[in-house]
Amino acid sequence: MNPALTPRLLERLEGQLRTLRDGSLKLEQSYLEALSRVAPGQRASAQNLLHYLSIRQHDIRALQEELSALGLSSLGVLEPHALASLNAVLGILEGLTGTAPGEPPGAPVDFQTGPQLLRDHTRSLLGPDPRGRFVRIMVTMPSEASTDPKLVQDLLGAGMDVMRINCAHDGPEQWSAMVANLRQAERALGRSCRVQADLAGPKLRTGPIRASGRVLRIAPRRDAFGRVLVPGRVWLVPEAGEPPIGIGPLRSLTIEGPLIPMAAPGDRLRFIDTRGQSQELRLVESVGSAFLAEIDRTAYVEEGTRVALVQGEEHLAQGRVVGVPEVVTPIALAPGDRLILTRRAEPGSDAVRDSEGRVIEPAHIHCTLEAAFDQVEPGQGVWFDDGKIGGLVRGNDGERITVEITQTAPQGARLRAEKGINFPDTPLKASALTDKDLADLAQIANQVDMVALSFLRGPEDVERLREELERLGAGHLGIVLKIENRQAFESLPRILLASLKAPPVGVMIARGDLAVEVGFERLSEVQQEILWLCEAAHVPVIWATQILEGMAKKGAPSRAEVSDAAMSILAECAMLNKGPNIVETVRFLSGVIDRMDEHYVKRRATLRKLSVAQL
Repeated sequence: MNPALTPRLLERLEGQLRTLRDGSLKLEQSYLEALSRVAPGQRASAQNLLHYLSIRQHDIRALQEELSALGLSSLGVLEPHALASLNAVLGILEGLTGTAPGEPPGAPVDFQTGPQLLRDHTRSLLGPDPRGRFVRIMVTMPSEASTDPKLVQDLLGAGMDVMRINCAHDGPEQWSAMVANLRQAERALGRSCRVQADLAGPKLRTGPIRASGRVLRIAPRRDAFGRVLVPGRVWLVPEAGEPPIGIGPLRSLTIEGPLIPMAAPGDRLRFIDTRGQSQELRLVESVGSAFLAEIDRTAYVEEGTRVALVQGEEHLAQGRVVGVPEVVTPIALAPGDRLILTRRAEPGSDAVRDSEGRVIEPAHIHCTLEAAFDQVEPGQGVWFDDGKIGGLVRGNDGERITVEITQTAPQGARLRAEKGINFPDTPLKASALTDKDLADLAQIANQVDMVALSFLRGPEDVERLREELERLGAGHLGIVLKIENRQAFESLPRILLASLKAPPVGVMIARGDLAVEVGFERLSEVQQEILWLCEAAHVPVIWATQILEGMAKKGAPSRAEVSDAAMSILAECAMLNKGPNIVETVRFLSGVIDRMDEHYVKRRATLRKLSVAQL
């Protein structure tokens, strides 16, 4: 007999497992009212979630090690069948100790039905299993998808399983066109594809920044030795003219007065730039009413600059530059600086300094979420631009939040308009459904298969969306819950229970905002916990944000991105964002998932034959 198998050890392990099982059943009993509101087809999943939550309220690592040392299940993959796992191990221990087993409490799911429920719920929400793999691929649509049917067909052919329409961009006409192009592609390729509409949610962003002036920089491109490789180029156009489309530089200067109609190739345009330097543009070619002009020195041209047309040394005419685009300078920030967030929607501006560089007036910028001014408190953290800039709230008078900047890159940082703001320490009370969301939902509900709820914070947000869908006669649509702030993560068990009242439902791990909210060092831990809870509830998960982003944008993935993409097999769907190389990226991700699917089912390794194992 193995000396490790002492009666005392076995009895102790049996007692620990009974305690875990009793606790699971007790937690279920305390939630009978909530369970009664769950859809009948989801009740077993809700019970399993409660059993799993009860077990995870204990640290059972030592128990796992002892069970594993005895060759028993370590309970490491109990998520889809928590009570059945406890019953199975207890049954073996009872056999070893000779304890009269009795009738174990009935488990809502077993080792077959638990995983099967997750697969069934995944098909219900995300569509049939793709060919050759289990994990679906979701793709965010660029604006071009509304006007380019071939792009949509290429995406579908490359392996797209779910089209994602981001309602924060474009509009109802474009969204409808995207869906129409998809339906056409489905007919052409004989493949089906689901459609998800992401509601924009309450935007917590920086407002606009006041323009610092109207100026255009014209500069040549130089080599490492400062020699001009390509001169600076610009179109010169008369007031009623337009620059040529599709040829030459994209920039243009509009010249007021009779100057341009009198010009000819070879003439020059002289002016004094914003730095007081004398500059000269050479007119090299005319196209329509416009002239292509070149310069070998960097020049800054501002609104109202006086210009003279010179032929040889003769001054032919004078004019004035008009319509120069506004220049918006980002707000420069460094640790120790103060930044004022304003409730009033006024353009932001950089700090005002005296002649010695001392701050007379701190920088300020509008914060778009009014609820922040009612609820943010001193001492709470704040982050800007996906965590690039960090600070602490030093004051809030209801109209102005004073922030002390505590973290930037070593050289400082620049804050631009329309950048995200996160208050991870503030339990903000703001509805996840805005007036815009309600209007968008009415426009698109009859064209999509599921709706993604952005920036939800608690179960009441799920209830509100369900009520609105029912009102629109769209209660059959799936709901995807985007977990992108700390409140939603901490409320996830209650959110999942609320979502099981009316399936189908899925969860998106929106890793961008979530990383800022919980801290980058905790992101891996948090996303793993979300995966565990969702698997226990048999709810499919969408793994999102920055998957193969380098490949989508630049055409080649980094090694880290490939490893990250491979980890998407832990979820039921991987989401790609738009980019110029998105078709190739979809095809690449499909290949990665195809290969990894042969090795893993969720977190459990499948021991297929390995060619590398041959000696």
